[in-house]
Amino acid sequence: MVGLSSRSAVAIHALTMLARSDDHSLTSAEIADSLASNPVLVRRILGNLRDAGLVWSTEGRGGGWSLARPAREITLHDAYTAVEAGPVLSRHAHPPSDACAVGRHMQDLLEAEFRDAEKAMEERLGRTTIAHLHRQVQDRERELAARDR
Repeated sequence: MVGLSSRSAVAIHALTMLARSDDHSLTSAEIADSLASNPVLVRRILGNLRDAGLVWSTEGRGGGWSLARPAREITLHDAYTAVEAGPVLSRHAHPPSDACAVGRHMQDLLEAEFRDAEKAMEERLGRTTIAHLHRQVQDRERELAARDR
């Protein structure tokens, strides 16, 4: 299996941060602090999310990033498709040998398997919203606070 980039995780993290602060915008530096990452990387990801209609930004003093839609209307799949290009699972870089019994069939067999796996991932990510993740964060924070008492 191929390793995915971290762009999806960064995008989902940023969207959840923005859901948490729905009363004010956040700067890319604030989001980058939460990610322990570089603001330039975060701005690039936020630009992809903006292009997909998931966030918007305001310039100048007091500016920053905000959700363009309610968190309950943004799925993890929305975030994924905004920042990732191409299929999840890599296909053959070049066609295998037709002279080989395995080679002449493998591309078609893998395509069917990979397509089904990607469809399952799309459906699963489409069931979880940013609002759901935000609630989970809040629940875990309450649990931590209760343990610290």
